[in-house]
Amino acid sequence: MISDTNEIIEKVLIDEDSLNVRIKKLASQINDHYKDEDTLIMVAILKGSVMFMAELAKHIKLDINLEFMAVSSYDSGTISSGNVKILKDLDTDIKDKNVLLVEDIIDTGHTLLKLRNNLEKRDPKDIKIVTLLDKPERREVDIKPDWYGFKIPNEFVVGFGLDYDQKYRNLPYIGILKRSVYEG
Repeated sequence: MISDTNEIIEKVLIDEDSLNVRIKKLASQINDHYKDEDTLIMVAILKGSVMFMAELAKHIKLDINLEFMAVSSYDSGTISSGNVKILKDLDTDIKDKNVLLVEDIIDTGHTLLKLRNNLEKRDPKDIKIVTLLDKPERREVDIKPDWYGFKIPNEFVVGFGLDYDQKYRNLPYIGILKRSVYEG
């Protein structure tokens, strides 16, 4: 149980209202991009992007199919191991379909690059990437989101779906986790 967020959160980086406003703007940009299309397959990368996708999907003006993939690259630490494993694959065929990869955060980019390459082999009509958070200074591979919510500094963040050791996903904001939580 999270009794006092002051014990774990160094600083609120993005408050709940700011998240909601920006997600509506992202949805508007995505609606404009797909204005001549009928359907969109939104693929959430579990577990971190579920809250983001749920909020984003409320504002998408197309018929959408919600899909989920489970991908792991962290081994319960704070730094990506670079070893990307697909734990749960899509249930839907994406051939000739518009696919929107919905990510919580792009850090090094290794996970998303491997995932996008995997999905491109399935011959979709289009693959675009939307991420809530982007850490460009940490990027180790050449991948960029088509849309992003916020560029953030190189800090370990939790909340609104993002976790540390499966905790703190349910915070309604994005906060910087105190180092004492994950180093002590």
